[in-house]
Amino acid sequence: MSPPPRRAQASTPQEENAQAQQPAPPPASSAEAPVPVVQLEQPGNPGQTGPPITITLQDAVARASRNYAQYLSALTDAKIANEDRVQARAAMLPSLSYTQQYLGTEGNGKLASGRFVTNDGVHVYRVWGVVHQEFPPGFFSFSPYKRAAAAAAIARAKEEIARRGLTVTVTNLYYELLVSQREYATAQQVLDQAQHFFRISQELQRGGEVARSDVIKAQLQFDQQKQAFQEAALAMSKARLDLAVVLSPSLDLNFNLVDDMDQPRALPPFAEVEGMAAHENQDVRAAVEAMKAAQSDVTIARAGFFPTLSIDGVYGIEANALALRAVDASFPELGPVPTPGYFITASLNVPIWNWGATLSKLRQAEYRRQQARVELSQAQRQAISSLYSFYNEAAVSRAEVQGLREAADLAAESLRLTTLRYQAGESTALEVVDAQNVMATARNAYDNGQLRYRMGLATLQTLTGKF
Repeated sequence: MSPPPRRAQASTPQEENAQAQQPAPPPASSAEAPVPVVQLEQPGNPGQTGPPITITLQDAVARASRNYAQYLSALTDAKIANEDRVQARAAMLPSLSYTQQYLGTEGNGKLASGRFVTNDGVHVYRVWGVVHQEFPPGFFSFSPYKRAAAAAAIARAKEEIARRGLTVTVTNLYYELLVSQREYATAQQVLDQAQHFFRISQELQRGGEVARSDVIKAQLQFDQQKQAFQEAALAMSKARLDLAVVLSPSLDLNFNLVDDMDQPRALPPFAEVEGMAAHENQDVRAAVEAMKAAQSDVTIARAGFFPTLSIDGVYGIEANALALRAVDASFPELGPVPTPGYFITASLNVPIWNWGATLSKLRQAEYRRQQARVELSQAQRQAISSLYSFYNEAAVSRAEVQGLREAADLAAESLRLTTLRYQAGESTALEVVDAQNVMATARNAYDNGQLRYRMGLATLQTLTGKF
């Protein structure tokens, strides 16, 4: 049985004929012309004359690591913490200094020693080499150095966390730009399809095969797709600007991206990922080092109850003349005597009473240690939870990608067949419009599904490192 004629869409034959006799609407000629698009403003690149550079995801991460302020801040903190460790180690070793002085004293006309009782002559010369060693609280347990080393390890762990976070950020921006470019291309294709459908509906109306309502539907669809196309252009421009912020210190937009979204990386087995997370989880590592630092603080605070010792060893000259042998101004009758020599000063400081300040510091350190123990336990639990959550997210998104791809291919084929059926009088305008919208939605869903899988892999690697 042949399909019913298209004129059956009108309520009555009289209304159908009246609509068919109406003159062609003005937008008919505009459908053949290029679609006007709003010109978007973009930052200029003065002096940029070369072709655009091609950037891979690895290139983007490397460039961002030289420009992204948050990552560079963590890197600087790690360098500073390492210098603190070097200084803590140096503080445990003896220091050597050199001192050269001349002490000029006013004479009194009667005594050769001058007016100041601390000098034995009006001219005193000091040339000293000084070795100094202190034994502060916690020195013999190496607690100050251990604490500085733990702080340096925490800073390195946070640097690695920041580096992995940078990778996630750049991955998101990189593939968001690729997705926006694909959505722009899809919007362009759907706009062309809407323009083609609009032209077909006008031709069929002039031939008396369809009602005026079909042309109106096609006109509305065409206008909607023009808006969608401009919105896609805006989203693509914004995504490019967002990525340029982290890639270039001069906001250079003259680059192209390598589209590798159709070749996603494989998701490793869970056992392998679990083993990597056990050794490479930086949040747990930072919590472990924080626990070590808190324990060192307790040791240092407890050592405040014990005496401290400092030793100074001096070798050099302190004489009335800058010579290896000189006459002592107080005893000139003895003649020249040797001037080089040494003396040692040892100081023992015994704490007796400070109104409970030392005990209070110990309690503070113990509170921090207890808190660090709680944070370590929570970090371990959170790591296990995040591992399962991130892995499941990546696994589900990977499984969905194939289905979304098949849906996009089927939607494109459905649109092609529906358009052909409409031209043959076997489908309605509403079916064509619906097929166009379904194709755009399916393609965008496929692109966003790929983005979700890429982000799932990047997020999982914040726990495991690269795989």
